[in-house]
Amino acid sequence: MEKESYTNLTLGPVLFNWAPECWRDFYFRMADEAPVDTICVGEVVCSKRAQFFAPYLTDVVERLLSAGKEVVLSTLALIMNEREIALVREIVENTDFLVEANDISAAALLKGRPHAIGPFVNIYNEDTLAYMVHNGARRVTLPVELSASSIATLTKSVPAELEVMVFGRLPLAISARCYHARCHNLSRDNCQFVCEKNPDGLDVDTLNGEPFLAINGVQTMSHTYCNLIGDLSALLDLGIGRFRLSPHSGDMARVAKAFRAVLESRMAPEEANTIITEETGSMPISNGYFHGRTGATFEGIPADQTEAR
Repeated sequence: MEKESYTNLTLGPVLFNWAPECWRDFYFRMADEAPVDTICVGEVVCSKRAQFFAPYLTDVVERLLSAGKEVVLSTLALIMNEREIALVREIVENTDFLVEANDISAAALLKGRPHAIGPFVNIYNEDTLAYMVHNGARRVTLPVELSASSIATLTKSVPAELEVMVFGRLPLAISARCYHARCHNLSRDNCQFVCEKNPDGLDVDTLNGEPFLAINGVQTMSHTYCNLIGDLSALLDLGIGRFRLSPHSGDMARVAKAFRAVLESRMAPEEANTIITEETGSMPISNGYFHGRTGATFEGIPADQTEAR
């Protein structure tokens, strides 16, 4: 596939259980201040949370559209019962917006119409990617574990719009069990929505007290924050034209501006990296998967990338 002639910055869906008003105000601010092209909206992690955000969804979508943003509706990453498949079916059947499937059953419901595939669907080889594109996927966010060499193979296989997550805690797994509830001696059915206490996920340590992972309700995430700001040039060279930021409680407008500035050659990656590490605070950053190494490692910014392209 020829190298992409565009660069699109995407804001993925909020994966955490934020207070509904905070969730609404976050998207309002992103509409007004964040230099992103596409914004994904929708509950992906836990269907029980959706009821709290639903009253604000119309206002959020209208605000985003009025700001000139493309709106994508994201669906659940794990569908386990009739109620949840009905929730996804309602989204699929009652919208003209592009819908992002994060579960293979949602992809089946979208078959035959243009749609997007989210990072929760495992696409690791050319045949799987070709199958998804044949069924109507026009945009695919690749799994977060892929290395540069794997991404290069996929970009050459079919002329689809491929997207890579470049910022945020990586979504690693999702389960029927709610880890957050178990930590508080609660069941999933009576979780009391304790995940709202951790707006960026709950840190998990090993028995030796070493930082390991993070949990977000039923979701397992990386402890580190993915940061591919120094790898944008390499991704462009591989043929990637879409870059996804995953929302966190820091200043996401500032993070988006840093990524946009590097993509437009107005800022050196090292300078942008300073901004991003300020927003992640004391949390470590990583880019190991992209470099074919342990995911939690950070390879730094290559010497030939310290100047803006």
